[in-house]
Amino acid sequence: MLSTILGLLISVSILIFIHELGHFWAARWAGAKVSVFSIGFGKALIKWKDGKGTEWRIAWLPLGGFVRIYGQDDMFDRKKYNGLSPREKIGHYLSLSAWKQAIVIGAGVFMNLFLAWVIYAGLFMVPQAVQMPVIGGVEQKTNQLKPGDRVMQVNGTKINSWSDMQIARELNAGYESRLVVLRGKKLIQIKMPSGKWGVKPDTAKTEIVKYGFLGALGKATTELWTQSRLLFVVLGQMIAGDRSSKQLGGFISIADTIGKSLSAGVMATLSLLALLSVNLAVINLLPLPVLDGGFLAILLIEAITRRKMQGKTMDWLLRIGWGLIIALMVFTFWNDIARLIAK
Repeated sequence: MLSTILGLLISVSILIFIHELGHFWAARWAGAKVSVFSIGFGKALIKWKDGKGTEWRIAWLPLGGFVRIYGQDDMFDRKKYNGLSPREKIGHYLSLSAWKQAIVIGAGVFMNLFLAWVIYAGLFMVPQAVQMPVIGGVEQKTNQLKPGDRVMQVNGTKINSWSDMQIARELNAGYESRLVVLRGKKLIQIKMPSGKWGVKPDTAKTEIVKYGFLGALGKATTELWTQSRLLFVVLGQMIAGDRSSKQLGGFISIADTIGKSLSAGVMATLSLLALLSVNLAVINLLPLPVLDGGFLAILLIEAITRRKMQGKTMDWLLRIGWGLIIALMVFTFWNDIARLIAK
């Protein structure tokens, strides 16, 4: 239990720290002053200032952190900014051009994706046993798949592992899938209905796979794209009602998954950390006003309309955004509790 809690704290802290580090570096590059960089939340246990005036803190609650950029809290108050003296405007967030603001906002997401890419690349350079897409058991009698079948393609996508097959199934959830399978020495086509396919892998069919340096980089790029796309598709299916929102999980589910990965070893833990980093990046790209994606959307709207979004309208949008985030946290927590009760 203690290792699971520590794993959750360390994992979340790493992901949020990397995210905020992206904002910090981008702000420094763009010429904005960074007032505070806090590692953790709450009362500062240790704090110091660097040569550029940034106060660094190590706070008592080691759960991520935050970066405070000078003037960013007043980004929707142009009147206040215009009332500043030329000296006070130096290093202010609103003194940056729109494209530099976009880079500062998007840098956190970029760093999370970059972290995931680096982890995936490292994992693919290490020899590891990969479960082949060979059917070991069929749960439904009406299923056209048979034990021993090797899945070669799903809707035209080449399948190299059981993981590839699971991802392809998720991407095509709600639709009929066309499979090409190798049965004996013959390739045959099978149509599978939407939903669960009711199959289990043949656990004896594994292969040791290792990629060279360039191959690992290419495979990591593909994996990053696949996982990002999968999450967008799943979220879209939930919004459209094609997938149950009960699958959403909160911190309890994340902690449980981290605990299992710790038991499975370093490779599984790193793989999960990369996946969580992708999840954090994708969720931050959602167009909610309090998330990075929301602020990027606002910059885009301002560029198209050539009008700054200011005043009470933005105050209400931010409140609505926070309300939705809190509601989502409560909902995922309820899902976690319901799962615990059902066990």
